[in-house]
Amino acid sequence: MDLNKLKDQSKQVLQELILKSKLDLGNIVVVGCSTSEVMGEEIGTCSNIDVAQNLFNGFIEIINEKGLFLAAQCCEHLNRAIVVEQQIADKLNLDIVNVVPVLKAGGAFSTVCWDNFKKPVVVETIKADCGIDIGGTLIGMHIKPIVVPVRTSIRNIGCANIVCARTRPKFIGGERAKYDLNLI
Repeated sequence: MDLNKLKDQSKQVLQELILKSKLDLGNIVVVGCSTSEVMGEEIGTCSNIDVAQNLFNGFIEIINEKGLFLAAQCCEHLNRAIVVEQQIADKLNLDIVNVVPVLKAGGAFSTVCWDNFKKPVVVETIKADCGIDIGGTLIGMHIKPIVVPVRTSIRNIGCANIVCARTRPKFIGGERAKYDLNLI
């Protein structure tokens, strides 16, 4: 597995998602990642810290450059809880839970985020502005409604399928309402 290629793929996917999502400073990108799937194995069977670190390195470079926040979804053993910087948990008044993700309970990607964030905390839920699902990790529960799929030029990272999504405001008011089409 070419780890540098994984880093490049993660950067490209995130750059395309940001462009299509019209993000602002401080917006949140949630990433769910099965490193097992990236390596061509079944989700949850072959977690790999080196794969996770290279993906993280690609994502965090763009996240920092654009002034965004990364939220990392843990695996189902931690009920898909989210690793974030304490700054974002405080800003959004999120309830912090007491758990530290590890390779076999949380997954490789969330463990790498925990190890690399300045002041990591875990919260049960978040409402991100967009997201990347690498390998079928089911990030939808952590994205604001209304979720809109985003196609990127890269459909896989390593062997894992990816699905990207952004959000848009709800349309309300019915046929007489006027809408701001710049928001969609």
